[in-house]
Amino acid sequence: MFRLIILSILILFSNNLSASAISHAPIGVMADHFHKKGEWMVSLRVTHMEMKKNILNGESISNDEILKQPNPYATMPMMMKMPMNLSVIPQKMTMKMIMLGAMYAPSDKVTLMGMAMFNDKEMTLDTYQGMMQRKYLGSFETSSSDLSKVSFSALYNLHDSDDSRWHLIFGLEKSIGENSKKGMVLTPMNMKSSITLPYGMQSSDSAFRLITGITNVRNIKDFILGNQLLVKKVIDEKDWNYGDEFEYNIWLQGAFSQSTSYSVRLNYKDQDSIDGRDERIMAPVQTANPFNYGGDVLSIGLGFNTVFDLFGGKHKDRFSFEIIKPIDQNKNGLQMKDDLTIQIGFQKML
Repeated sequence: MFRLIILSILILFSNNLSASAISHAPIGVMADHFHKKGEWMVSLRVTHMEMKKNILNGESISNDEILKQPNPYATMPMMMKMPMNLSVIPQKMTMKMIMLGAMYAPSDKVTLMGMAMFNDKEMTLDTYQGMMQRKYLGSFETSSSDLSKVSFSALYNLHDSDDSRWHLIFGLEKSIGENSKKGMVLTPMNMKSSITLPYGMQSSDSAFRLITGITNVRNIKDFILGNQLLVKKVIDEKDWNYGDEFEYNIWLQGAFSQSTSYSVRLNYKDQDSIDGRDERIMAPVQTANPFNYGGDVLSIGLGFNTVFDLFGGKHKDRFSFEIIKPIDQNKNGLQMKDDLTIQIGFQKML
């Protein structure tokens, strides 16, 4: 039902247009604009995201309640028997992402876009005794970092006028980072052990994805209204991969002055759970269960764009900032809650 509402909004935006030029979208929206023939643009985005506390099927859950949840690997044949219930609980996760991008327009109809992402993840977890009193044993940290993925897309200009523009997005994305990273953990037996880290701490899933989307932006008097629908579908599966993803953005922009604008954005993301599994990933922790990934999250973002002449040239430089906060989370199974995300970016047309 929600996807049908989104498609209805996209159709509605093609009518009732006014006349004005258009600026770039909030920095959290990718592939929001195309270029004229011969134009280049380079960009740098830096993102800091945090996750805190836990939810079960969208509802908050305490540590004591998590310790009562069954461990799906308790009956698996292993050298050492696992606890019957979950015994390791994630407390906080921090993700830092650096995205380098470039756009080039060989014609007025087509703009080519490439992107590479570097990912750095850190997670803090608490370990409890596997049986008996289930007492707290201590906390530990795991981490991973790597070049995570690269993508190449083409933006096709469907319509471009003073009051509105439409373009299609077609692309491929390849996850290229390590997906068998190991780390030292504190086990429910109160021992340190090296294991293959759960899926969420791996830098990639090694899958190929097809990217398709459509973007429309129009003017409403002194404001700019934009919306974008984006779908990422796995087309080359490995032993395991993150699920297909559906994302929708709608944003409204206004101007403080000729050089500075502000924005409000709603972001809806719906992702399937992990498909497949890695037989090396078995631990009494929620992140080792492929089902405990994906779901849908609705977030709101507040941001601003400003242009200035830092490096000179024909076009001015653009600096952008956006802070994003989830307002509704309905994730699959038992997961950590998304918290605050901060993204800053720099864009330069050549």
